[in-house]
Amino acid sequence: MSDLLWGKPPLPSRGPKPAVTLTGIAEAGIRIADAEGLDAVSMQRIADVLPVTKMALYRYVPGKTELVAVMSDLAMGAPPDRPDLSWREALYTWAIDLYDGFLQHPWLLQSTIGRRLLGPNELTWMERGIAALAGTGLTGGEQLDSILVITSHVRNLGQQSANLPGHSTGLTEDDMQRSLAEILTTRADRFPHLAIAMRTTAGSENQGLEFGLERILDGLELLISGRKVSTSRH
Repeated sequence: MSDLLWGKPPLPSRGPKPAVTLTGIAEAGIRIADAEGLDAVSMQRIADVLPVTKMALYRYVPGKTELVAVMSDLAMGAPPDRPDLSWREALYTWAIDLYDGFLQHPWLLQSTIGRRLLGPNELTWMERGIAALAGTGLTGGEQLDSILVITSHVRNLGQQSANLPGHSTGLTEDDMQRSLAEILTTRADRFPHLAIAMRTTAGSENQGLEFGLERILDGLELLISGRKVSTSRH
């Protein structure tokens, strides 16, 4: 699988020019996953939308597991280049960019977990996050754990916000907000603290994402500042 992810696809060596490429196959899979969810992706579905038979696809990719790995890395793409930022600004924008990517391709929340081989784009995201913490005084393990905590927060909020293809309650965000407001208005005596909190809530749609991210960064800033003070005393 590593050859597929790192640019050495097993292309046919004889016969006419291939009608498809590994990238084209992965792009077809991405379109299906975006529209219908990851479970809808299969070798047969890909063959239905490309000028190639299902059996011919196996000359490019061994199966769905490998295909999803290539799809995921391609869909993630490389992180946007945002130079000349402080470590905190760099990690904040990195997290928001990652969140936007999950919303654009919600199935990535499913395909990028668990034990699997990592591709160049996903590793570049990790590299960019770690690079933001270079020179802060944090150990390598602390840098990796910091990225893990931030990514977990982004994933959690992404999971709650993403409109997953193939799964719907039939309610829009406005429907949910109106229903909750009605319940808390008519039953405020039962949920008094929640009702007060909801009435005083104001902010952006991503308030939970931004609030949690800022608190994580606050904690890192305290750790980094304390590390620098400790170092200067020795």
